[in-house]
Amino acid sequence: MKTERCLVQLKREAYFPEVVKQALSNIPPGSWMSAVPEGCIRLNSGYPAANLVPSTELKEATDRLLTEEQDLPLHYIGSPRIDQLKTQLIERMNERKMEVQEDEVLVTSGACQAIDLIARILLDENAFIIVESPTYMEALEIFQNYTKNIITIPIDADGLDTKQLEGILIERTKKEEPLPKLLYTIPTFQNPTGTTLSFARREKLIKLAKEYDFLILEDDAYGELAFGESPTTLKSLDEEDRVFYVGSLSKIVAPGMRIGWIAAHSEWIEALFWFKKDLEHPFAQSVMSAYLEKVNLAHRSVLLTEKYEEKAVILYEALIHFMPEGVKWYRPEGGYFMWIEVPGVDTTAMLAKAKKAGVAYVPGQYFFLHQDEGKSFLRLSFSYASKEEIKKGIEILSHVVAEEINK
Repeated sequence: MKTERCLVQLKREAYFPEVVKQALSNIPPGSWMSAVPEGCIRLNSGYPAANLVPSTELKEATDRLLTEEQDLPLHYIGSPRIDQLKTQLIERMNERKMEVQEDEVLVTSGACQAIDLIARILLDENAFIIVESPTYMEALEIFQNYTKNIITIPIDADGLDTKQLEGILIERTKKEEPLPKLLYTIPTFQNPTGTTLSFARREKLIKLAKEYDFLILEDDAYGELAFGESPTTLKSLDEEDRVFYVGSLSKIVAPGMRIGWIAAHSEWIEALFWFKKDLEHPFAQSVMSAYLEKVNLAHRSVLLTEKYEEKAVILYEALIHFMPEGVKWYRPEGGYFMWIEVPGVDTTAMLAKAKKAGVAYVPGQYFFLHQDEGKSFLRLSFSYASKEEIKKGIEILSHVVAEEINK
């Protein structure tokens, strides 16, 4: 006799805690990453140019690592080079005038894991956090997983508007409203705007953090890519250990290696390690350390910035030459990106037409907490496309923009 199985329809949503339900109500991660047709010029790609990724050197480092250590890097504990990698990162930070000790650094699986870990130990549903507007969309996605209490501060040509920040802090204090626990900023060659926080504002931000007792998460993913002199990091100005510095090798070596790190007071690092556990990639860290044995990061940064500056100039000049009147943009001093404003045009709606014409970008709405604020903006990247593609892409995009403006 055939036994009939009773199929129970699980209400899976009921098993999620409230904080997860709230996170799942947000726009799905990666929504900003739309499909790009074959042959389309990728001015949307925020990653290194293919010819600047050191694949040959990384292959040599991998061969050398496995020849010298055989199976050791492939085990859970991994290679002694994992500890060496931390030392190499500390040495580079010290060269950039950030004095840190071994117990003040935690290597992570990219900058996003670093940001998530910091959010995890500091934020809950009652915590308030301040972010730039616009800001890095993946960081925004992370913070919304932990709290809905997000305060936005606008950016201008000199970075985060510290005057508006101070005004909000004063007003919240007067009204006895909760003050922020954490401020997230990309002060150097910001994603998406490409702007850089002025030195005066950096000093002001550190002062406000002391006065109103909040912490700072400094995302320095692009800090090594200065077209001129590198700006002073917030970490190097920090005298009270209020700054969580997040670094990354994704932009200057290879993003797929997933090597990032956090520099902070040892007590913060201990708490971060408690939650990170062994969620890392020992083999990737070992290969990266072997690679850095033969490479001077300072010299590599100079090489990269020379190449990226050439592309940035081509993009800037193409915008001047092709874009119709009324379109606005910032000129970056480093990094990967330029931020474009097309007043009166919905850049999200325009994207399909642009891709059909042969060029892709990222619509501005994804970089804002309140997405309607970003409708007339778009982000262009000069890092990935060739010089010829950049010029051609801006010519194509300018025609699309002009059509939208003249509707």
